[in-house]
Amino acid sequence: MQTTQNHPQPGSFRDKMFLSLYTLLWILLTPVLTVVMLRRGHNSSTQELRRLPERFGFGPAVQHTGGYLFHCVSVGEVVAAAPLIKQLKTLRPDSTITVTTTTSTGSERLLALFGNTVQHCYLPFDMPFTMNKLLKRLKPERLVIVEVELWPNMIDLCWSREIPVTVINARMTNRSASRYQKLRWLAIPMLKKLSKVCAQGQRDYENYLKLGVAEDKIILTNNIKFDLPDVDVATLRHQVTRTYATDAHKVIVAGSTHAPEEELLLETYQQLKHEYPQLLLVLVPRHPQRFEQVFQLCQHQNMKVVRSSTSAQCQTDTDILLADQMGILRQLYAMADIVFVGGSLSDRGGHNALEPAQLGIPIIMGPSQYNNPQICSTLEAGGALCTVRDETDLVNQCRNWLKEPEAAKRKGLSGQHTIAENAGALQATLKILITS
Repeated sequence: MQTTQNHPQPGSFRDKMFLSLYTLLWILLTPVLTVVMLRRGHNSSTQELRRLPERFGFGPAVQHTGGYLFHCVSVGEVVAAAPLIKQLKTLRPDSTITVTTTTSTGSERLLALFGNTVQHCYLPFDMPFTMNKLLKRLKPERLVIVEVELWPNMIDLCWSREIPVTVINARMTNRSASRYQKLRWLAIPMLKKLSKVCAQGQRDYENYLKLGVAEDKIILTNNIKFDLPDVDVATLRHQVTRTYATDAHKVIVAGSTHAPEEELLLETYQQLKHEYPQLLLVLVPRHPQRFEQVFQLCQHQNMKVVRSSTSAQCQTDTDILLADQMGILRQLYAMADIVFVGGSLSDRGGHNALEPAQLGIPIIMGPSQYNNPQICSTLEAGGALCTVRDETDLVNQCRNWLKEPEAAKRKGLSGQHTIAENAGALQATLKILITS
């Protein structure tokens, strides 16, 4: 249902009033957010303390201005945007590329991928004076928002400065669309200021349309995550199994897990271990602040645990390999016989299943898949992904694939074929960024 037919044009007095109220809320919340970040920086020894001024728009002078300003929330968006940024750097070597992130893990991933060949800043709190400082410092010619996180003041300031704002690989879940509808007095004027929306799927296209974005501004490019860089699967698998000494094990890798998924996976492991003594469970928690918590959970259940950060290798009696480092999930997927993708048995919308699919590994996910519905449905239709409802289903599916490894291998190979068939969104998106 269209809700914006009689809405004033963006920039009206009514819109400015609502935007001012939104800004006032930010001003009231900023002291609280600052204290939270100070504590987080102190407790985790991150760069939060040193780089806190960037949250207010301050920061060191940048070497280059102009060009593209990409906003990536965290690790997932950085990884999704990386192939696009690499191609832009090749096609337009003289263009400046700056990337903002909201999280320190996103910043670390960007540094690992690009070093100092792109500029990085933390995104400031969304207030006019903080965002204005950022835009004055960077002077971008285009703002590119990757997938999600649309900030009203940032978009309003770009609109008033005639800086085009493009949302690429745009994701708009039904839940998010419902929230935007409830806040339509703020959200709809913001959405009208977008220059282009490159939707990653039909659901996202339709939700942006229902929220009032003009049809000529929305393009169904499909999901750029299907355009994965080539990888030598055999070599990667050989390297990682040698690193962790897992060649004698049957391996289940659980990637990007949330509570209570680790508990469910440990229970699953205990049930299957009696039938498959050589079974190894690899746990990769989504957030680094949970590494110690998950380690203690394993210890409490008397599991023999190897932590990746210790560089120790797995022994024949090792139960759990706990990945307590960032940026190694893809390597760990390569040694799996079965992959569970997290955030799906907990209600987190499910994380990206394409990396294990590219490696030819059969995938299990829970029913919560709203973050990547197109990816999940496409992989499931191709036979690479199996959706389970609960722990009982999880145990049964793992048992089936452990019992019939050739059938599991065929499922995994179908994922590689599915990815090849759905590639192409990256080039479509790149063309939009260069020509429009």
